[in-house]
Amino acid sequence: MREQPIGEAMVDDEIAEVLAYHKGDVQAAIGTLLADIRHLRWQLVLTEGAMGLGITRGWRPRYDRD
Repeated sequence: MREQPIGEAMVDDEIAEVLAYHKGDVQAAIGTLLADIRHLRWQLVLTEGAMGLGITRGWRPRYDRD
């Protein structure tokens, strides 16, 4: 059996924690994670509207990963 890199083990633990929190209900877990994404994107919208370009030297938040 090969050893898992630390990052993979952490991800596996996080997934197990999310599923345990939702008592194994995968759809509920995904629904909660999607709601979290919507909330965080809304927070980015609010932050972008409240901050000036001078504070961040032209940096703008992106809503999608590369």
